[in-house]
Amino acid sequence: MAFSPDHHFLYAMSETQLTRVPVEACGQYSTCRDCLGSGDPHCGWCVLHNMCTRKEKCERSAEPRRFASDIKQCVRLNVHPNNISVSQFSVTLILEAHNVPELTAGVNCSFEDLAEMDGLVEGNRIQCSSPAEKAVPRIIINKGDHQIVQLYLKSKETGLAFANTSFVFYNCSVHKSCLSCVGSPYQCHWCKYRHDCTHDPRTCSFQEGRVKKPELSLSLLQECPQLLPAERILVPVNVVKPITLRAKNLPQPQSGQRGYECLLTIQGVEQRVPALRFNSSSVQCQNTSYSYDGMDMSSLPVDLTVIWNGDFSIDNPADNKVHLYKCDAQRGSCGLCLKADPLFGCVWCKDENRCTLKQHCPNPESPWLEHNGLNSKCTHPRITQIMPLRGPREGGTLVTIRGENLGLDFSEIQGNVRVADVDCTPVREGYIPAEQIVCEMAVATPSQFANYVEVCVGGVGVRDCPKEFRATSSKYYYFVIPRLSSLKPSRGPVSGGTIVNITGSNLDAGSNVSIMFKDQKCTYHRRGGQWITCRSHASLHGYGNASVSVTVDKAHIQKDLKFEYVEDPTITKLEPEWSIFSGHTTVTVTGTNLDIIQNPLIRAKYNGRETVNMCQVFTPTSMLCQAPELPISLGRQKDVPARPDEFGFILDDVQAVLALNNSAFIYYPNPEFELLHVSGVLELKPGSPIILKGQNFLPPTNTNGNNGKLNYTVLIGSKPCLLTVSENQLLCESPNLTGRHKVLARVGGIEFSPGVVHIISDSPLSSTAIISIAGAGALLLLFIVVVLIAYKRKSRESDLTLKRLQMQMDNLESRVALECKEAFAELQTDIHELTSDLDGAGIPFLDYRAYTMRVLFPGIEEHPVLRDLEVPGYRQEQVEKGLKLFGQLINNKVFLLSFIRTLESQRGFSMRDRGNVASLIMTVLQSKLEYATDVLKHLLSDLIDRNLESKNHPKLLLRRTESVAEKMLTNWFTFLLYKFLKECAGEPLFSLFCAIKQQMEKGPIDSITGEAATLTGDRS
Repeated sequence: MAFSPDHHFLYAMSETQLTRVPVEACGQYSTCRDCLGSGDPHCGWCVLHNMCTRKEKCERSAEPRRFASDIKQCVRLNVHPNNISVSQFSVTLILEAHNVPELTAGVNCSFEDLAEMDGLVEGNRIQCSSPAEKAVPRIIINKGDHQIVQLYLKSKETGLAFANTSFVFYNCSVHKSCLSCVGSPYQCHWCKYRHDCTHDPRTCSFQEGRVKKPELSLSLLQECPQLLPAERILVPVNVVKPITLRAKNLPQPQSGQRGYECLLTIQGVEQRVPALRFNSSSVQCQNTSYSYDGMDMSSLPVDLTVIWNGDFSIDNPADNKVHLYKCDAQRGSCGLCLKADPLFGCVWCKDENRCTLKQHCPNPESPWLEHNGLNSKCTHPRITQIMPLRGPREGGTLVTIRGENLGLDFSEIQGNVRVADVDCTPVREGYIPAEQIVCEMAVATPSQFANYVEVCVGGVGVRDCPKEFRATSSKYYYFVIPRLSSLKPSRGPVSGGTIVNITGSNLDAGSNVSIMFKDQKCTYHRRGGQWITCRSHASLHGYGNASVSVTVDKAHIQKDLKFEYVEDPTITKLEPEWSIFSGHTTVTVTGTNLDIIQNPLIRAKYNGRETVNMCQVFTPTSMLCQAPELPISLGRQKDVPARPDEFGFILDDVQAVLALNNSAFIYYPNPEFELLHVSGVLELKPGSPIILKGQNFLPPTNTNGNNGKLNYTVLIGSKPCLLTVSENQLLCESPNLTGRHKVLARVGGIEFSPGVVHIISDSPLSSTAIISIAGAGALLLLFIVVVLIAYKRKSRESDLTLKRLQMQMDNLESRVALECKEAFAELQTDIHELTSDLDGAGIPFLDYRAYTMRVLFPGIEEHPVLRDLEVPGYRQEQVEKGLKLFGQLINNKVFLLSFIRTLESQRGFSMRDRGNVASLIMTVLQSKLEYATDVLKHLLSDLIDRNLESKNHPKLLLRRTESVAEKMLTNWFTFLLYKFLKECAGEPLFSLFCAIKQQMEKGPIDSITGEAATLTGDRS
C-alpha cells in the first residue's frame, strides 16, 4: 500500500488489480456532531456550507469560525421566546447564535416549509418575525395542543441552512377543561364564565373569573372549579333520591346564563337532572329516580358530570361515579341478599322470598332479615353441587360443596360439615359466604361406604342441628379404593418429555393426585376413571428402571410398575438432505432408539420463524418424515436455494437433536407451472399426451450427492396419469377420457391447477351415444308393434264411423249448394253495366301532387308548402339562409333524431302537431328515401322499445297514429305505393268499390238506419 502524492488517496494492490481508496469519507456525516465526533483527523465542519469535508475543500476556511475542527465549535442556536400561540402573528423573535462566522451577507429565518423571512443581524443576535396569519400551522385537536417546528438560519451567501432549533406553536383553545388548560406547559389561562382556554387573559369577561397559569407551584390548580373526591355514591334504582356533591370554586351563573344540571350516562343514554348550587363548595342533583336494564348486574357504575349554562362542565378530577344498584339482581337467595354490601341496605323479605329495600317489603310488620341485624340468620340452606363425589378412605380429599344460604361467616359452618358420616373440616381459604364450602375429609373406617353430605348452619353439630338450618345433599358421596394395573409406554428417553398413560380403576377419585417415578415427579396432565396421564422429567439417576407410584389425596397407591429410562435417540443420517421451499417432501431418517418417541416432529428455523411437520416411526432405527416448509418471504428470489438457520427434530425433551450441527440440509426453489393455454382450456384428442411446462421440476440434487427426486402427482379430473419428468416439462399420458376435465398438479406442499383439458373424441358418436341410440331404437320398435295391434282393433270401428260421416257430409253438401245458389241469385251484379260505366268515364286517378297532399295534409286545400316564400324583402335573404342551414341540419341523422325525440318529450306537443311535423319532414326527405328509411328505422326501434317498457299489448302498436314515427311510416308507404296503385292495384280496387256501391244502391235500404239490407245482414 502507498499514499498518493497529495495524501488524499491510498493505493492498494492485489495479485490481479490495483485499487485507489480515499483516505477519508467525510461526506457520510450529515451533522456537525456526527462529523467531529467521528474522530477522523481529515474531517471538519464547514459551517456556512453545512457539510463535513476536508479543510482545503471548505471555502474561506481560514476565516474565523468558518471551519470547525472541534465538537465544541459546533454552532448553537437559542430563540426567545421559544413558543407562541397559533393566534399570535408576526411576533418579534430574538435568536442567539454561538460559534457563527461573520454574517455580513445576511441571513434568512425559515420555519420549515411554512414561511421564510429576512433576519436582522446584530452581532451574534438575529431578529426575526414569526409567520403571518396565513402561514401559521394548523394544529389538529386529536394530536395534542402544540406542534414543534424547526426554525432554520439560512446564509444568503451560500443559500444553505447552517443552524436550527426547535420552535413551538401551541393552541390553548384545544383544552376544554380548566385543569387541563392551566396545567398546560404553555401560557394558557382559563376564563370561568366563558368556559374557554386562551393565551390572552384580557379576553376573559371578568377579572375574577380568570384562573391564571401557575407560575411557581401546582397549588393554583386548586383555583379551578372542580368536584371534590366523594365516597361511593350509592343510589337504588326506582327510588327518588337527591345526590349531594362537594366542590370548590363553583361559579355563580351570571345574567343570561343557565343554572346547574347533573348529567348521568346510563347504558349509553344521557339523563339530565336539574341541580341546585348551594354555594361555591356544594351542588345537589335534585330528587329523581334512576334505573337501568337487565338483571345480570347487581350494580352499575354511572358516569356523572355536573354542567352549567347548558354545556359548561365542571372538572371531575376524582372521577366520581354514581353507583346504581338493584337488591334483587343476582341475589335470588337469602344468603346472597344478606352478603351484599351493607351500605346497600338490602333485606330479605320472608313473606315474598325476595331481596329488596326495607321500605319495599309489602308489610312493614312482617319479619325480614338484614345484615348484622338482630335477625340475620338465613334458614333452609340447600346443597346443589358436590365435587368430587368419590374419594379414598385415607382422607385428605378436599370436597367442594356449593349451594344456597350456607352461612354468612366461617364460624357458622366450622365443625358442622359431615360427608358420608365422616367429619369434614372446612377450609377457610375456600369458603365463599352463603355459596361455597371447601372441607378436608377425615379418615373413614372400612365399614363406611357411602352416604349423604350434611351441613348445619350456625348449630352446635350436625346431629343436633334444627331442621330449618340443616342441608342434606340429594346425591351420595362414595368411598373407593384406587388401583393401578399398567402403564404405557414403559420406557422413554433419559432426557424426559414422555407422555405416560397409567391405567387402573377409580383413578378419578379424590381432589388431588400426584405421580412419582421413584423420587422424581411426573407432571400430572389429566385423568379419567381408568387412566391418568403425566409427563416425565429428565432422570436424575441416569439410565435404568424407576418404580411408579400414585398418590390420591392421602392414599398412596403402588404396584410393581416400572418405567425405564433409556439412552436418548440419535440421528445419524438424512436421505435426501434437501427439499423445496413448500416442504412436504419425504425424508428418510436413520438413527437409534427412535421407537421410544411417541410423536416425533421434524423442524426448521429460518429468520426467527419455526415450522414443524410430522414423522412416522417404522423401526427403532428408521422413520419417515415430511420435510417442514421453509418460512421464506415472498420477496426473496425464487431461483436461489437457501439453508435453514436450524434444522433438527423435536423428540420429547431430547435437546441434542433439536438442531443438527452436522446437517447440510438445503431447500431448493419450488417448481413453477405455466398455464396450459392462454384461455385456460386446452383442446386435445384422445390419447394425446398433456405437457405441463414450467421450471425447477428437477432440483439440482447432484451437488449433495443425493439421488432423491420429487414425487409428482397429476390428476386429470379424478384419474391420475403416468408421468415423465424433465427439467422444464412434465409429460402426462392422459387416461382414456373424453370431455372437459380439470388438471391438478401436486408436489410437496404445492397444489396447482394449470387449467382445463377438453378431450374431443374422433368418433362422431361416443359409446354412450351409441348405447342410447340402440336403446331408443328398441323402444321405437316396441312402440310400433303396439301401435299396429291397436290399429287392427280400431280399424273395424273406424270403417263404420267413416260410412256414417260420409252420409252426413253428402247431406250437408247438398244443403250448402242450395243456399249458395239462392244467395248468388240475390247478390249477382250486372257486370256488363259496371264495365260500360268504367269504359265511359275511366278510373279517376289523381296526379302525384294531389295524391300526396291529401294524405300528408288532409282537409287543407292550399298548404303553405305549395306557395312561394312570402317574407319582406329586407328579411328574405336571412330567412332563405336560415332555411338552407336548417335543411342541412335535417340531413344530419343525429340532429334529426334528437330533434324529433325532443319534440315528442314536450307535454304540449299535440297529436295534430305530431302529424304536421311528420308530414313536413317526409316532404323534405321524399327525394332522399334511403336516408328517410334509415331515420324511420331508428324511430320505429325506439317506438317498439317504449311499447315493451310500458308492457302494452303488441297488437296496439301502429294501431293509432300517436307518434311522429307512425305518421312518418304512413307517409313513407304513401310515397312508395303510388306507382303500384296506379299501374296494378288501382283498377281492381276501383271496380270492387263500384260493385259494392251498385249493390248497395240496387238492393233494399233500411228506412231508419239508411244502410243496405244485404250489408246489415252480413254484419249481423
